Amino acid sequence: MSTTSIYAGLRGRPVLVTGAATGIGRAIALAFAGQGAPVGIIDRDAAGAEAVVAEIVQAGGQAMSSPADVADIAALQQAIAAVAEALGPIRVLVNNAGNDQRHDFASITPDYWDERMAINLRHLAFAAQAVTPGMQAAGHGVILNLGSTSWMQGTAGLLAYGTAKAAIGGFTQCLARDLGPSGIRVMCIAPGRTMTERATAGLTPAYIDQTLERQAVKTLVQPEDIANLALWLASDDAGIMTGQTIIADGGHMMR
Repeated sequence: MSTTSIYAGLRGRPVLVTGAATGIGRAIALAFAGQGAPVGIIDRDAAGAEAVVAEIVQAGGQAMSSPADVADIAALQQAIAAVAEALGPIRVLVNNAGNDQRHDFASITPDYWDERMAINLRHLAFAAQAVTPGMQAAGHGVILNLGSTSWMQGTAGLLAYGTAKAAIGGFTQCLARDLGPSGIRVMCIAPGRTMTERATAGLTPAYIDQTLERQAVKTLVQPEDIANLALWLASDDAGIMTGQTIIADGGHMMR
């Protein structure tokens, strides 16, 4: 029996999730579909996105995918318009897409830096811009931005990624101020080490032990944990919450 809370207000509210073919994005898409929300998925992995759509439909939900690379703003805008036309004006946007590719500071180039910003930061603003008119017309809406604790921990080999993810916190706070008078709430979720498909590939016992040793809660963080937090933040129960970054890492403590 599922122990996931039911938020009646989410039923029927169109939700858009970027980067939802795998990992945290997939878990978030499935979670909202489980609440009775129509879900739109934007991902450059068209086959992966369609697999998630099929999973949702098979379970009795409503979903569609509109393939696009979020770094291509024109393509992203077209994909968002297609989702809104099919499902209705977006009421919840989850800006999840990103890529934590490792890189060496000494060898980064201006082009690589700009590419990392495009993949991990720039698209959040334009996705939000595209859905805002519909939310303003409805008098309410929620934008959830996925950050990361990597920059808080000063993780090595992730300078560009960490910089982009740090900026998401500031973007969230400023956008919340701009959109609050329209009834639109903006939040940032900053996951820690989360057991996505990518993270668990080649996972070692030593890595697991180190992770659990550093966490106050001795349970590995799963994508579904992040999805459950996203549900609450998007629900009317969290109506007072905006402009904040919520750290979701099991109480990670550096030692």
